[in-house]
Amino acid sequence: MEEEFSLDPSHLLESASDFAHFPGVQNDASAKSFLDRFPLPVIISALQTKADVPGLEMTLVACLERIFKTKYGASLIPQFMTFVQVGLQAESQVIKRLACITVCCVGSSCDENVDGAVELVDEYGVYPLLLNCMIHGDEQVAASSMDAIKGLTTSSKGIEIVFPVKSDESTSLRNVLAHSSSLGQVRVLALIVKLFCVSSSVASIIYGLDLLSLLVAQVSTRSDLLMTLSVLELLYELSEIPHGAEFLPIATFLQLLISFVRDKSVEPMLRSRSMVISGRLLTSEGISTVEKSSVINALSAIDETLELLKGQDTDESESGLEALGQIGSSGGGRDDDDMVETILQHSQALEWWQWVEAIQGAELLLSSVPPVARHVIDAAFDRQGRGVQLAALHALGNISGEGRPDGSKILNDSAEVCLRCLIFEKAAKSAKLTPSGLFLSLLQKESEIRWAAYRLISGLVARPWCLIEICSKPGIIDIVTDASTESAKNGMEARHKCCEAIYSALSASCKLLSDPSLAGMAAKLNEAVRRGPYQLARERAEAQPVVMTAERF
Repeated sequence: MEEEFSLDPSHLLESASDFAHFPGVQNDASAKSFLDRFPLPVIISALQTKADVPGLEMTLVACLERIFKTKYGASLIPQFMTFVQVGLQAESQVIKRLACITVCCVGSSCDENVDGAVELVDEYGVYPLLLNCMIHGDEQVAASSMDAIKGLTTSSKGIEIVFPVKSDESTSLRNVLAHSSSLGQVRVLALIVKLFCVSSSVASIIYGLDLLSLLVAQVSTRSDLLMTLSVLELLYELSEIPHGAEFLPIATFLQLLISFVRDKSVEPMLRSRSMVISGRLLTSEGISTVEKSSVINALSAIDETLELLKGQDTDESESGLEALGQIGSSGGGRDDDDMVETILQHSQALEWWQWVEAIQGAELLLSSVPPVARHVIDAAFDRQGRGVQLAALHALGNISGEGRPDGSKILNDSAEVCLRCLIFEKAAKSAKLTPSGLFLSLLQKESEIRWAAYRLISGLVARPWCLIEICSKPGIIDIVTDASTESAKNGMEARHKCCEAIYSALSASCKLLSDPSLAGMAAKLNEAVRRGPYQLARERAEAQPVVMTAERF
């Protein structure tokens, strides 16, 4: 037997590297061929005794990972469960991760008999070791152990292991959480969310064990900022799950976020994240389950915060503007503007779901008193910090409809009047005096501001007043039609899309299209659209070789 394990590690390293890095899919035949030359006991022995050989451990682990993912390789796992046990307790994080991945592959080793695979895992006491890997392992080990634990919940036997009946079991997630470090607690809570996603039946078990309350409790304590931020993201993840709203009411989560936004004693980072997540929630499908007053309160909380931060270049300002941009990008499916006006005026007499279906997020921002959207327009055209202005420009692009279908770009009458007035008032108070002057100024700035300006114009130009403003400044047309203006792919695409939007709006306006003074502008736009986003202007001269006669004397 000693002779069996005595091999040249360099030969094993070379062959394992070829197998691990083979570009195609490794099948059962290739796995069997490799293991015929290097049986699993040989590879495992090399992992245990030849760790000092440079690159051997990483290569063998990568090789075994591909082997165990084949059906033939997985069929050998039951014979080496002791190796899995040892691997889960190894000092090497790489080997721990391999052991976790191997547990994930056990299912295919039992002829699709999931219960049989779970019984095998239970027999060798693997589950407590997986929990230990999740708590104490590095990020990759923790993620792999969570995947392995998630795989156990696909069978009734596995569910019994993960959710023991006795609450005082050492493997009870509540007990594991109580005895873990801050990082470990976040990972336990992340596991709960991961398991919640498996199915509504598993979610029901988690709800019945009152494990969801652990997330809310951790957020409410505010004892650890990083943990609070992490758990907020986990709660949002729960709200996105189709069956999530059944067990975690969005209204409760939204109210928690509102309390953070309004509490001036909490850390600015927590307020910032709460505003961003509130913006996401207000555009989610589950928002129809929330009372209108909660939505109004959330908008009011963001409005109050931005009012206090007015003129300040802070992360909070960026986050608040980003949240408004998210809300402004959402839209309902209504076809009748009069219906929206009726809903805004008589919403108390209508069902909340009708109100949500009919109204667009941008209309909410422009229909409040005072309009919440004023913060976006003020910051978009002010000389503030670059981050704040960028966030505002993208938010205003969303509100103006840049990301919405053509039929949904225009808002209801009152919202459109408000949008136009806010922009004209802002322009009148600036040195540029007109919206067209503001647009041109933005297009003359650095690349990222310019790209955001392209988005903004693409949305606003669907409005006749904005189209007139754009056409009144030939300098705007010169920039957006010049193929040499942008050198980055994102900028080229944004510039071309802006050209298309302006030309489309101009083509749809019989009055402007028939104006002889705009014929040249229309032709220029048409040529820029036809040229596409990436082709450089033909006028751009290419380098030419210069040949000179040699001087002989």
